[in-house]
Amino acid sequence: MRFEKSFFWLPKRIQQLARKKDKIFRENAFHPSLETHKLGGELKNDWAYSVNQEYRVHFYFVNDQTVVYVDISTHEIYKK
Repeated sequence: MRFEKSFFWLPKRIQQLARKKDKIFRENAFHPSLETHKLGGELKNDWAYSVNQEYRVHFYFVNDQTVVYVDISTHEIYKK
């Protein structure tokens, strides 16, 4: 997946915020501050949550206990 490479190239302040959001996500994937939402179209089986107003984490559930992070980026994430 692209997540690790995309994360590496993020501004450091966004990396720090993404780490904080990841911690929240691991405790509660549907915490209101994450604005977790199901995607549509070709990505209808995938989900995303907000790092901030600009950045999103794209992921999917493998099962109730496992999630795979696909990518992290701006709204362009949905066009990749």
